[in-house]
Amino acid sequence: MRSFLFVPADSERKLAKGPQSGADGLILDLEDSVAADRKKTARDMALAYLHAASRNGGPKLYVRVNALDTGLTLGDLATVMQGRPDGIVFPKCIGQRDLDLLGSYLDAFEARENIEQGTTRILTVATESAAAVLALTAAPAKHPRLMGHSWGGEDLMADLGALAKGPAPGVYDDTFRLARTVNLMASVAAGVTAYDTVYPDIRNVDGLRAEAQDARRMGYGGKIAIHPNQVAIIHEVFTPSAQEVEWARRVVATFESNPDAGVLTLDGKMLDRPHLVLARRLLARAG
Repeated sequence: MRSFLFVPADSERKLAKGPQSGADGLILDLEDSVAADRKKTARDMALAYLHAASRNGGPKLYVRVNALDTGLTLGDLATVMQGRPDGIVFPKCIGQRDLDLLGSYLDAFEARENIEQGTTRILTVATESAAAVLALTAAPAKHPRLMGHSWGGEDLMADLGALAKGPAPGVYDDTFRLARTVNLMASVAAGVTAYDTVYPDIRNVDGLRAEAQDARRMGYGGKIAIHPNQVAIIHEVFTPSAQEVEWARRVVATFESNPDAGVLTLDGKMLDRPHLVLARRLLARAG
């Protein structure tokens, strides 16, 4: 899962175009992209889309529900779980407490809908407030349903009272670099994929590529898009190259040929166990 694309759940046109983007997953959005007086409509349209969508070879279908403090979360889940989404995107998640609460809600709704227990996955937006960042710093949020943590800057900016996330698009002040770093480390500690935040300047192709490359270099496994045209660039960056895959295969083969060795050489360069871990991770991402 290299990419997710946000699609407003109350837009019939954008819902119809979503699969054409090639994204690995679509996020049917009930939250920020939907006006308050359209929330009920968005729920119903998301359910209709889930019922009608082909699940054979198409993108995974996730739904971003409204945050717990809105009082809308249970209503969102009561509706969309009838459509058996692949997962729920959980905004404004504050650490383990909130993650466990959503997990218990999903337990109940899966039982109601005769869905196999535990199959509905969770992707959090884990850094949208100072409290959320500090909660992840104190302890990485883990759950059997969790498939990834993503970080978000817009709500964090509002919570902090910051005037901007940094001096230029893709250039972050220390507070936002901290959120990005903590999200990555919490994801790794929880054994799930870290997803980089959205890049809001949809016409700045070079800026998107640079930010995605920066995220991948850090260790991020994917990125979230807000426009279909961003998906191809995200895939380009987060898909291991042929050269990387070949290197990884050779590293694994070298260690398998020398199972008792701690340190080996390949092409005149030293290899040790961390290289083997990286090689296996690259091969896993390559599919």
